[in-house]
This record gives sequence, structure tokens and C-alpha cells, in this order.
Amino acid sequence: MRLQKYLSSAGFCSRRKGEEYIKDGLVKVNGIIVTELGTKIDPQNDRIEVNGTLVQADHKKVYIALNKPREYVTSCDHPGEKIVLNLIDIPERIYPVGRLDKDSTGLLLLTNDGRLHHRLSHPSFDHEKEYEVTVASYVTDGALRSMGKGMPMMGTKTRPAKIKRISSKRFRIVLKEGKNRQIRRMVRKVGSRVTELKRIRISNIKLGKLSEGSWRYLREKEKEGLLKTL
Repeated sequence: MRLQKYLSSAGFCSRRKGEEYIKDGLVKVNGIIVTELGTKIDPQNDRIEVNGTLVQADHKKVYIALNKPREYVTSCDHPGEKIVLNLIDIPERIYPVGRLDKDSTGLLLLTNDGRLHHRLSHPSFDHEKEYEVTVASYVTDGALRSMGKGMPMMGTKTRPAKIKRISSKRFRIVLKEGKNRQIRRMVRKVGSRVTELKRIRISNIKLGKLSEGSWRYLREKEKEGLLKTL
């Protein structure tokens, strides 16, 4: 089967978009970058990746919401550390969508749907992520406004964010990007320190009352709403 047709038939992207990924050097076949259109692959035996995401066809698609506890690493394999996959016992092989650092808690999505994984992980698709933040000392209204407008960070500037104060040391923030430890860095820039960071929403999926360390399958309406964003 031609490589771009496989990407389309697996539901990862359109055939035309697949051709763009191939020409841009984002597609690997068995670990080797392929840039030639029309390359043929064996869907049963070849391993196909797009920008690091495994593309699989003809498998049961699984969508899971997990309330990640502290001290768990958002990874499929991290020697010497507890990983989020240790908390989920299902036969299907799934992958975390995006990252949630070791010291943070809250909503993490996991799936074997390569297309969804790619779209939710990539910052260009503008999916909202909402966090509840507790800080060590009072952050002024002016500081919150500065965080909301965007701040210089890591050689660039953060995108505008929605921020709502809950109390003197707690606020909620909605981001459409996910730079490394972004919220913690932003809070340090305004003179405080994050003591607790919990993600409570990704796009239309809410953490709700899911207890820490527990997981559940997404409901049909949740899946439909999420997949509509693709």
C-alpha cells in the first residue's frame, strides 16, 4: 500500500496532508525517514510514525481520562520512576497525550488513536487546557494581568491566557500552549512559587469528580465533542 494512502485509511489525516507530512520529512517507516511520495509499505509488518506518533490501522480505539497523582511520570517507559501507564490495566497499548510534569496532578488523556494524539499534542491546533493553581504567596491583580497578556520566556513570548482569581493564593488559568513547566515559570516571574498545580480540563473533557489515581473511559458525547475538533 502507498504510504500516503495508509495514513489516510488509518484515519490519521487526509491523503493530501499525508503527502505534505512525507515531503516535510515527518514520516518514518521502521525508524527511517521517508520523503519519497509513492513509497510502498506493508501495513501488517511495517512500523509507521508521523512526527514521533505511531500510526495504527484496524484496531479498537481507546480513549481514557486519568487523574494523575504526584510522583508519576507522563511517559510509556522511564526506568526507576513510576509511570502513568502503571495506573491503567487494559490489553490495548495506549499513549499519554501531551505532558503533565511529575509534581503536577489532574487530567491526562491517553489513547491509541494516532490522529487524535497528534492533533491534541501539537500547539498549532489551539486546544484549551485549564489548570487550578495554588501559590505560596499572594499574587497581585497586576501580576495576574501580566501573565494573561503574555510574558517573555525561553527566547519567545507566551500566548495570551485567560485567568480568574479564586482566592488570595489560588487562581485558574486557561492556556492554548504547553511550554515546559510554563505555569511554574510564569509564577516565578511575578515573584511567587507554585505549591499545587492541577489540570482540570482539556478541550471539552473535564476532570470532574474523578478521584486521584483513578481512570475512566471517555463517554460517547465526550468522544464526539473531542473528535469534532479534528
